[in-house]
Amino acid sequence: MAAGSKEEEELRKLSVEMRYLEQTAETLQQRIGMVNAAMTDLTYANATLEGLEQEKENAELLVPVGGSSYIKVKLASSDKVVIGLGAGVSVEKTPVEAKAMLKERLDELQKSASAAQQQFSQIAERINVGRNRLETLLGTLREGKTPANV
Repeated sequence: MAAGSKEEEELRKLSVEMRYLEQTAETLQQRIGMVNAAMTDLTYANATLEGLEQEKENAELLVPVGGSSYIKVKLASSDKVVIGLGAGVSVEKTPVEAKAMLKERLDELQKSASAAQQQFSQIAERINVGRNRLETLLGTLREGKTPANV
């Protein structure tokens, strides 16, 4: 019976660990999703700046205002853009400087996404190993015998 209780204890510990790992994996997936959304936003901003460089003064543009709605505006100048630094602070930069800043941010986000994806892969592997062990323990407890690898 001691072997059975040892297995039951391992089963309980493994179940708790599996719940923790699954929550961690879910959190990482959310983080990866947020980073991907930020990367998409920066990519759109960069593409907009590239398109803006090719426009002339007084060119008519459609500017998104949200909800798939746009307003027509005339371009006053394309030699300066306002770029956010964070915490509600923005500065004027040339399009080239702004694109360089966006590229730096995109590079940092790509590193973050890569690190989070690597962590997620490690967690997923641990979850798979844990599930296999859980199945083995459950099978053993159902049959009432001790597994060979305990």
